[in-house]
Amino acid sequence: MGENEFAGQTVFVVDDDEAMRSSLAWLIESMGLAVRTFADADAFLSGYDPEVPGCLVLDVRMPGISGLELQEQLGAKGVRIPIIFISAHGDVAMAMRAVKNGALDFLEKPCDHDEMARAIHDALRRDREQRAASVKAGEARSRLTSLTPREQEILKLVVEGHSSRAIGDQLGISGRTVEVHRARLMDKTGAESVPDLVRMVLDADSDA
Repeated sequence: MGENEFAGQTVFVVDDDEAMRSSLAWLIESMGLAVRTFADADAFLSGYDPEVPGCLVLDVRMPGISGLELQEQLGAKGVRIPIIFISAHGDVAMAMRAVKNGALDFLEKPCDHDEMARAIHDALRRDREQRAASVKAGEARSRLTSLTPREQEILKLVVEGHSSRAIGDQLGISGRTVEVHRARLMDKTGAESVPDLVRMVLDADSDA
C-alpha cells in the first residue's frame, strides 16, 4: 500500500503525563496519521467510538483506572482495538499480563521513535485485518443462518466429509433427497464447492 495505507484510522493516546502526550502526538502527526489524546481512562471511555478504526497507545500506570484495567474493561466489552502499552516503570509481570490479555506490544519510556512508529504501523495493520475478518465472518454467518434446520444438519455432515448416501442413511432419508437439500444450501450460501463451504463455516466461527 502507498502513503494512504492508514487513511481513516486514528491513533488514540491515553497517558496522564502531558509532556508525553504532546511528544507522542507530535510523532504520530509527523507520520501523517490522525491522533487523539486523553489524560486518563475515563476521558478515553467517554470519547471513544469502537467503530472508528485505529489503535491505542496506553500508559500502564495512571490515576484512577490503570492501563491494564482499561485493557480488561475493553476486552470484557468485546472491543478488540490493538494496544501498545508504554511504561516508565514496566516490569516482567506487567508485560506478561498485558500480552496475555492481547496487547500487541509493551514499550518502555522514553520510547524510541523508530520503535514506536514500527509498533503503531503494526497495530494499525492488525486493526485493519481484524475488521476485515469481522466483516467476512458476519457475511458468512448471515448466509449460514438463512439455511433451514434440515439444511444446517446436512451442511454439518457435508463439511465433516460424509457422502450423500451416508448422510441419507444417518438421517433416514434418500440420497436423492440429500442431494436436493445439498443443492439448495449451496445456492443459498453461494458456495461453489465443499471446500468453499468449509471455509465459510470456519469464517463464521472465526469472529464469534
